[in-house]
Amino acid sequence: MDLDKKELASIKSSFFNILALFLKQKQIESKYVVCLMKWSAQLNLSQDDLHKIAGEFNNLAFQSPEGKLERMEAIYHLVHMIYLDNIVEDIELEVATIYAKELGFKPSIVGELFKAIATAPFDGKMASVRSSVKDFMELYEVD
Repeated sequence: MDLDKKELASIKSSFFNILALFLKQKQIESKYVVCLMKWSAQLNLSQDDLHKIAGEFNNLAFQSPEGKLERMEAIYHLVHMIYLDNIVEDIELEVATIYAKELGFKPSIVGELFKAIATAPFDGKMASVRSSVKDFMELYEVD
């Protein structure tokens, strides 16, 4: 997918936040590590990105997005990472569910959210997915 620099930087920032979420756990299951590594490769993390992670590794902290718009953007970035290779894997949905719950989504809504996203047409620019996330959040009155 073609991303402009600003969008790529924003998605990478969300990736680092997801990484921080998993790093705060005592132990990370290998299946989650594999998923996170796949996304990092698909995002073409640069040497600078990797140095940043290495330099801040012990200080990486998960930050829950504050407002509705920020949470929508976080979900949009998550979906974007899932769709990077145009294949939605079960482990990606599992990671997504963990992240969405951490963002404050109720477990019953998480499944519905990903069903709504999965049925959204994929246009290469993810505009329809962004719209689907926004519509979903309004429909379910997610604050």
